[in-house]
Amino acid sequence: MSTHYQAATEKLLTELNNGVLTISFNRPEAMNALHPEMLTGVAALVDEASADESVSVIVLQGAGRAFSAGVDLKVLQDIEPAFGRIGDLFDGPAKQAYQAIRNSRVPVIAKVHGACFTGALELALHCDFIYTTDTTKFGDTHTRFGLRPTWGMSQTLSQAIGIRKAKELSYTARVVKGDEAVQLGIANSSVAGPEELDELVTARAAQIAGNSRAAVAAMKDLYKKAQQGYPIDEALDKELSAEYTDILDTAERLAEFR
Repeated sequence: MSTHYQAATEKLLTELNNGVLTISFNRPEAMNALHPEMLTGVAALVDEASADESVSVIVLQGAGRAFSAGVDLKVLQDIEPAFGRIGDLFDGPAKQAYQAIRNSRVPVIAKVHGACFTGALELALHCDFIYTTDTTKFGDTHTRFGLRPTWGMSQTLSQAIGIRKAKELSYTARVVKGDEAVQLGIANSSVAGPEELDELVTARAAQIAGNSRAAVAAMKDLYKKAQQGYPIDEALDKELSAEYTDILDTAERLAEFR
């Protein structure tokens, strides 16, 4: 565990290596089912890393057999759902987590294996991209349990795979595996197993870390603008007019090719 990045809960683990901060859900005995303090902990760690010039990439993963089975239903037993909402006990912390991920200046990679359901899938979809394994199971089970999404599923899933396919997955609560998740557009790449997943994520994180941190942050901000639905002419103007005054390594990097 990193001595610098210390999670506020034992339900999270951290490791900082070569500019890559790995945050692991740490409830392997419960398939990393989410508790509120795990969400607030992720938010705090992502915010801290985003401001740390020594961090270039954040990886979100799960310890043990799964990324996460979603919200811990045992916690919900003490909650009286209101019209399909599980309430502020989870919704507030979840909003902190996904806003931190979306607003982070460094890319956040979801490294997904085993299982990724509902709330966990919502978190993963807020990440910049998802890498997974062929046998990993993905699903949106809100409708199975009489719930409606409040962490962004209706927005992020439809943006990732298109409205018709998103409707099908959410209405049916159908489970798909990693190779189909790639075909649909949920995940970027799927590999045979955990070892191959480790290799893929390590390679992609190293590629990102080798680039200009400030330029990557600018790209992330520009793609964020692209998701805001501006008409194309306005969107092009916004890209042209955006200023990123912290990109200071251009000349140095170009000189390497002279």
